[in-house]
Amino acid sequence: MYLIGAGPGDPGLITVRGREALMRAEVVLYDRLGTEALMDLVRPDAELIDVGKAPGRAAMSQDDTTALLVRLGREGRVVARLKGGDPFVFGRGAEEAEALVAAGVRVLVVPGITSAIGAPSAAGVPVTYRGMATAFTVVTGHEDPAKDTEQNDWGLLARLPHTLIVLMGMGRLRGIAERLMAAGRPADQPAAAIQWGTTDRQREVVATLATLADRVEDEGLGNPAILVFGDVVSRAPGLAPAGRGPLAGRTVVVTRARAQASDLRGALEALGARVIEMPVIRIQPTTASPQVSAAMAAMGQHDIVVLTSPNGVDALGAAMAAHGVDARHLRPDQTFVAIGPATADALLGIGIRADVVPERFVGEAVLEALAGTPVEGRRVLIARARHARPVIADGLRARGAIVDDVPLYETVAVRPPDGVVQAALDADIITFTSSSTVTNTLDVLDPGQRARLAAGPVVASIGPITSQTARDAGLEVAVEAGTSDIPGLIEAVIRAAALPA
Repeated sequence: MYLIGAGPGDPGLITVRGREALMRAEVVLYDRLGTEALMDLVRPDAELIDVGKAPGRAAMSQDDTTALLVRLGREGRVVARLKGGDPFVFGRGAEEAEALVAAGVRVLVVPGITSAIGAPSAAGVPVTYRGMATAFTVVTGHEDPAKDTEQNDWGLLARLPHTLIVLMGMGRLRGIAERLMAAGRPADQPAAAIQWGTTDRQREVVATLATLADRVEDEGLGNPAILVFGDVVSRAPGLAPAGRGPLAGRTVVVTRARAQASDLRGALEALGARVIEMPVIRIQPTTASPQVSAAMAAMGQHDIVVLTSPNGVDALGAAMAAHGVDARHLRPDQTFVAIGPATADALLGIGIRADVVPERFVGEAVLEALAGTPVEGRRVLIARARHARPVIADGLRARGAIVDDVPLYETVAVRPPDGVVQAALDADIITFTSSSTVTNTLDVLDPGQRARLAAGPVVASIGPITSQTARDAGLEVAVEAGTSDIPGLIEAVIRAAALPA
């Protein structure tokens, strides 16, 4: 049983250990705060159970949640209990762990960044500051300040010369502020409320202890939020990040295979976007096919080798390794053609330098680049995806080349979790990196969801072939990459974000 802290809200702030544990789990129980966006990390066959709680609503009572954890643990399942922030900070995690240990279930706790520190940091508020605050105190505001039996001693908290951080206190903000001022905290002491800290939805109000409740009401801030009282709040204007990038406040869907998504996701997040990974394809090598075996046996006999994508390069490397082919089987006079610099870089990664890199990243450009190269009677290997367009093979055969058109890999459809699909349909922008991502996305949607996709997120395409596939499927392509690669797609997403709503 993994008890995992998901961090303060930004899905990228889960720990490496937490991410690894989540990817192993057969069953995932998750809360509502900062955890839904991590569902795209789980195994496709994992069982997902929402046990989140919100004010006035609970998907499952705490007693039922604990009982379910114990039952799953006793069954020997690999279970991830995913909790926002740190599992032992106001998350009932300690109670769940005690019940599991008492039931004989092995529990591995994976700490997380608590929102008590993460949210203020993201807003530029240091919880300690030399000469200003040598300590900080974290309390829950969930208790009613008017109760006689309340554990929080607001009089004592008011007298502490430290930063005071209140979690789950938005609903009682005015009462908390009044109790603190009545006990001696200065009315003009800096104070802040930070909603959805660390996420693209983050909003904050900086005021004073006396005015914060009114300012929060005026600005419409609500839950979930962190309250910070103390002189350290005065440092926020100088320390808060200057701008959040051209994609701040935008949600972007990445549909490419999970193994390839990290570079695109990282770049989009660096520009301020909230990214939803909805992989609808998986790359599967076909190295065991007779056609691939024959091509590898004849590897040194090909005069020209054409690679149409980085996936093709990876598949070629895997096929060569599987069949015992290495650099000794290649000839110095062989010509290697790579569509685009990304494919050329991948080829260099397996020790082969591309001789020809067409300026445009489509099959027709390969034919143009080889227009001056004699191909009649020469043997050509095209390493491609199954079901790829035959334009290169047809064009070279028409010029008399002997073409081995070999599918080294195929894209296999993947069905994302329903929660990820629903979140993607509510996003601002959806990216398509290949025709297969378009067709497989539509395949996993029911008719109503397809209608929402057509009317919902702005479509950003990596290139003309992908764009045509999308249009043929009834989607309107708002922006297309100027160059059919990831940097080009990122530029297109920035243009999409600037389009009028």
